[in-house]
Amino acid sequence: MKSLLKQAAFIACLLPVAAAAQKQKITVTDLPAQQQVVIAVNGKPFTTLIYSDTMEKPFLYPIYAANGTTVTRGFPRNPEPGDPTDHPHHIGLWLNYENVNGLDFWNNSYNIPAAKKSQYGWIHTDRISAAESGSKGKLAYEASWTNQQRNVLLREKTSFLFSAEGEARIIDRTTTLTAVEDVSFPDIKDGFLGLRVAHELELPVKQAKEYKDDKGNITRVNETKDARVTGNYLTSAGKQGDSAWGSRGSWCMLYGKKGGDSISILIIDHPENPGYPTYWHARNYGLFAANPLGQKIFSEGREALNYKLAAGNSVTFRYRIVINAAGRSLNSAQITAYETAFKKSQ
Repeated sequence: MKSLLKQAAFIACLLPVAAAAQKQKITVTDLPAQQQVVIAVNGKPFTTLIYSDTMEKPFLYPIYAANGTTVTRGFPRNPEPGDPTDHPHHIGLWLNYENVNGLDFWNNSYNIPAAKKSQYGWIHTDRISAAESGSKGKLAYEASWTNQQRNVLLREKTSFLFSAEGEARIIDRTTTLTAVEDVSFPDIKDGFLGLRVAHELELPVKQAKEYKDDKGNITRVNETKDARVTGNYLTSAGKQGDSAWGSRGSWCMLYGKKGGDSISILIIDHPENPGYPTYWHARNYGLFAANPLGQKIFSEGREALNYKLAAGNSVTFRYRIVINAAGRSLNSAQITAYETAFKKSQ
């Protein structure tokens, strides 16, 4: 047994070295007239930052695996056959929170009636501050978290590093939030780093269920009747399937089949993030989120964070997202290598 563990550790050390030799050219193209930044790997689509003034937040969408498969749900921007239409605010990969000084940034979408918009926050992208191509692509932007009158609560600086290693596509996100006024993030369920995955990568929903947000709005998710749905969760703590929801872990992986390959989506928390290791707001219907700030609901009241930022103070959150398309899902040695490298990165 010890020899096998040593062998696994040795393989894990070699993986970053082997992967480095396979790094590919990342192209980052700023298209200001379209309010988009397009990221490609050797000329093939990886993802696009969409920061249109008509949207309630900036987000990466769609996101492609190395084999050209989309791993994000198409709805509401570009629906694909079989796409569920619940939670229209779930789009691509994004970062926000359900309660920031009483404003709901998470649930805001085109579906909110104008008469209720005053209860919701908006993230406006102010400028693209970096768009650099190379063996790693860099994209950075600055944004403002505001109410509907454009009064600013938080200033955001976000940078992405995009890389490609063999069959893996990697997104490293660093977001710094600076309070313009005293800001509170009361413990709440919906947050923080969110990804809505393709229909095939959902977990089978065995029984229809209704979900309620903090304003009492109810969304119904129906029982799965599509055999293409094959997803499953696994966390660093060994939680699987629906048991991943509300559990802590330094990483969580969603894996399943789409097209001819196995798709693995690995999200890694960083040890310097508040609330590490994060709680996973990982739902069977396709929401894959890390929420370090919602501790009270996930712990059933045993813990509470109620995070606050005084005016002028800042906090930084870092996450790594690995999308792998291969004959099988990521194994423990590969996950360890990605996590170890992320902890060491600057």
